[in-house]
Amino acid sequence: MSTSTSIDLAAARRFVYDDARLLERHRLAALLGEAPATRVLDALRPYRNDDGGWGHALEPDLRGPDSQVSGALSALEVLAELGTAADPAVAVLATETADWLAGVALPDGRAPHVLPTAADYPAAPWMRPNDDGFLTYAIAAHLWELGLDHPWLDAATAWCWKQLDGAHRTDGYTVLFALRFLDAVPEPDRAATAVERLRPALADDGTIPVTGGEDDEKLRPLLLSPRPGAPSRALFPEPLIEGELDRLEREQLDDGGWDFDYLHWSPGQTVDARGLATFGALAALREHGRL
Repeated sequence: MSTSTSIDLAAARRFVYDDARLLERHRLAALLGEAPATRVLDALRPYRNDDGGWGHALEPDLRGPDSQVSGALSALEVLAELGTAADPAVAVLATETADWLAGVALPDGRAPHVLPTAADYPAAPWMRPNDDGFLTYAIAAHLWELGLDHPWLDAATAWCWKQLDGAHRTDGYTVLFALRFLDAVPEPDRAATAVERLRPALADDGTIPVTGGEDDEKLRPLLLSPRPGAPSRALFPEPLIEGELDRLEREQLDDGGWDFDYLHWSPGQTVDARGLATFGALAALREHGRL
């Protein structure tokens, strides 16, 4: 694995200071070992609602204040990133988020993609109210990563396995989130078998096209399999991953940040999502010894 890097970290920091949310500022500082988890949690809490859910554009593609499943997913991503050892509040917030999810879940255990209240606020075209359950994969993954013992996680996990063991969908984001689940669920042999069943969804370059997305929009290997040694990494040869890391380094822009390749549909979404893309790029490079 290469440990050299061509990125300009100082420029990336300037971009985060200039254009990213306070949350991503503190996440980056925690990632680089420059700030405690407490600051990340302090920046995360304002997105939380009294019902125990998360909103207020924590997921940039839903701009409303109401609690949404994708907001819960975004919160759990941050909490899993910190881990329960970082602060006792992490486990408390994760448990309360799971409680909220149990309250909005459908009878079969899945969490709906977008709840009806989203219709009252600005949202991305793909964020219309619907009961699609594909976010359940990633939510369950983060709860497993956090080591949470919660009744709804059992129901959500059963739903995920039922989909994966049957005639499951292989569109881009469903595969992405399914791989998150398979990387986290503590059933390694079963997960390895399910990962192989997803292999035909990949193009020769390890990407998956996004149906209905921008021209040539695709999900790339480092997004599909962000962690070395994870079960999903069996789908991607090491030279391919090294090439993707080189590509990611080259994609740093002159302003120091990274951009995203899906629809830029509003100024607020664009600013928030570019901050997330920049944090994500730096986190991926650090995970692979490039930062």
